[in-house]
Amino acid sequence: MIHDVIVIGGSYAGMAASLQLLRARRSVLVIDAGQRRNRFASHAHGFLGQDGVDPAVIASTARRQLEAYPTLTWLESEATGITGEQDAFVVTSAEGQSHRGRRVLFATGVTDQLPNITGLAERWGQSVFHCPYCHGYELDQGRIGVIATGPMSVHQAELLAEWGKATLLTNGALMLEPEGRDGLERKGITVEGTSIHAIAGDADVQLTDGRVLSFAGLFVATTITPSSSLPSDLGCEIIENPMGRIITVDASKQTTVPGVFACGDVAVVPGAVSFAVSDGALAGMQLHRSLVWPETMA
Repeated sequence: MIHDVIVIGGSYAGMAASLQLLRARRSVLVIDAGQRRNRFASHAHGFLGQDGVDPAVIASTARRQLEAYPTLTWLESEATGITGEQDAFVVTSAEGQSHRGRRVLFATGVTDQLPNITGLAERWGQSVFHCPYCHGYELDQGRIGVIATGPMSVHQAELLAEWGKATLLTNGALMLEPEGRDGLERKGITVEGTSIHAIAGDADVQLTDGRVLSFAGLFVATTITPSSSLPSDLGCEIIENPMGRIITVDASKQTTVPGVFACGDVAVVPGAVSFAVSDGALAGMQLHRSLVWPETMA
């Protein structure tokens, strides 16, 4: 069997794209390993109609809705290889099975690389976050710690001051000139220059000088990388941006490889569930049009 589209990654963006294709009665194979980026979070926020809902519930509900369409095939597995060209792609799954497709959509998401601080990764998505629009309100205007990872952390601290009393913890990742420090302090942002030893409790920062700073929540700007090497293996261009690495796509969501598309966090920044769904829906419609009018997508 040759599928019209093989979707690699069945989270929010991949499912949103699949829905458009299934409603066009196209055959879609979704290969998904169940590693949603927000699997560590217990609530999703900022998504109209789903505010405060468990992300796992949103995902499982969406999958049930997709399964009502007879042209869907869902494979719980990992895509481990890909070869071919437009109209003749072959995707290999972890079980060694080969699947043929006319188009491929990468909706694999990204991996967040966190600073190497003891206790930080264990609290990711629970009391350590990256998006204030997703998690800032729930901190109830309490004390917020911003762990620096580079110069952009200054802007992150300035933004988070909208949600509470912010402290920028430079942690050796950021050197501030006196005027920069004064500018932050004029905005009510505390600058803490002592390095971090570990994170304890919910959001307690243990400093190397023995002090402990307690916060309602912590924010950190992660470095993102595509969760799969398959796009680069196939020759898709990967670009650098201030947040990390993502796949290059054009306005139609097509990558630099004809017949290969990408959407969601792996192809657009910033990342949020609502953005992923929107981007996926667009990709699904563009994929369908590439099947109807392939000459216009060259």
